[in-house]
Amino acid sequence: MKYTLIFFIALATVLSAALAACNSGISVPWRQLLGGVKTTEKEVAGRLSAADGYSVQLFAGNVAGARWLSVTRSGDIIVSQPKLGQVSLLFKDRNGDGRSDGQKVLLDKLQRPHGLLLHDNWLYIAESDAIGRVAFDHSDGRLAGRYQRILENLGDDGHWTKTIAISPDGWLFLSSGSSCNICREKDPRRASIMRMKPNGHNFEIYATGLRNSVGFDWSPKDGGLYATDNGRDWLGDKLPPDELNLIRQGQFYGWPYAYGNRIPDPEFSAEASPKIQQKIADSIPPVHEFPAHNAPLGIRFLRSAEQPPDYRNAALVALHGSWNRSVKDGYKVVSLHWGDNGEIRQRDFLWGFLSEDRQAVYGRPVAIAEDNRGNIYISDDYAGAIYRVRQGAPRQTILAARQAPLQKITTAAAISTNAATVQLGAQLYRAHDCAHCHQAQFPLRNLSTKYTAQGLADYFDAPTPPMPNYNFTQVQKKALAHYLLSRQANR
Repeated sequence: MKYTLIFFIALATVLSAALAACNSGISVPWRQLLGGVKTTEKEVAGRLSAADGYSVQLFAGNVAGARWLSVTRSGDIIVSQPKLGQVSLLFKDRNGDGRSDGQKVLLDKLQRPHGLLLHDNWLYIAESDAIGRVAFDHSDGRLAGRYQRILENLGDDGHWTKTIAISPDGWLFLSSGSSCNICREKDPRRASIMRMKPNGHNFEIYATGLRNSVGFDWSPKDGGLYATDNGRDWLGDKLPPDELNLIRQGQFYGWPYAYGNRIPDPEFSAEASPKIQQKIADSIPPVHEFPAHNAPLGIRFLRSAEQPPDYRNAALVALHGSWNRSVKDGYKVVSLHWGDNGEIRQRDFLWGFLSEDRQAVYGRPVAIAEDNRGNIYISDDYAGAIYRVRQGAPRQTILAARQAPLQKITTAAAISTNAATVQLGAQLYRAHDCAHCHQAQFPLRNLSTKYTAQGLADYFDAPTPPMPNYNFTQVQKKALAHYLLSRQANR
């Protein structure tokens, strides 16, 4: 009780100072108010590591409290920022530098917006106490109407985040965490997953006993609804496990009476009436367990055909990281792979947010989104960052390859011979990882029947999307054209 009181006094002092600064007109950096660290491209390249075959780069580094993500049809990224009460749009990388081309606020003055969903030209937003929607124009990332709430009066004390997603059969699903660490809820909508029609009608509770299922998604392989769940606190470093549950309608998943594989919670063991014992016996155990206090949040099944076979239909889960643990754990993204027998194997997918001595934290991953080209976006509310993970060499490697060797032979004199021209073209092709798209998705065939060397060089000034404009020099354009034409002639 003593330490709890000290904590709340300290918290009140910090909040009072922040509010005083804001009310007095003093400019206070958002990281000072929200906590966290600032990251850079250099730090991402030096600290973060991705699974074999993938690379990671900083897509946007100034997105305060970034939480949930949604990808528009145009490839822009929508992100919720609950602590700022706003939802923002990050423009896609159209110039090929690996970073978002900028950002703008779509909506502000919301009540802790968290979950996001794009469906049928609507942008749905899950505020902490309501669900709302607004017409959205995917072509230019513009709101096309007025924001309206379709469901209100949701409880938002305790675990306040609300997450939404659309099911394969067209229901709008909503998760709501508990109001407490361990208690009996008076509101049956707490610690549950619910569903409704996209207009807010036909609301019903779908599954219960889920303490805080922040993330959920449907498997493209078996159609099952899988949800992460955060276990209770204050049972030590190793209990209880955090969970992945296969959600079925009308089922009870244990909280607050049990955790893990129907293990009774000590809070209620002394009063375990036959009714509670039966409730525990009928509860559904998790299909996979994460270490205690790893805090699994976002889950996303990878659907793009661009993913390698071993990752297609696998799920990525963001482990936000522990706070109620003597030694920090989590702070990474893992991949889950289903075997033919239903067994789930877990691997590290993106890591480096936690120092080797487990003392320093550099980031806390939250949500995961994937575009149709296989780019994976991951939010980090601690660093206020969005990362892009993709197949191929890291952008830093590409930049290094593009710079030092190319600078030596980019003058007209240096490519006076045909051999040097082709050599430069080959370097450009490798440096920009052109094979990533052109080996399978967009194979280059019969170029010599379509283009002269000059005609192909001119094409690079205004390439057909999705190829970006790399702003090549005249020398580089000619070199790449010569290389591509000679490459096909030598086959």
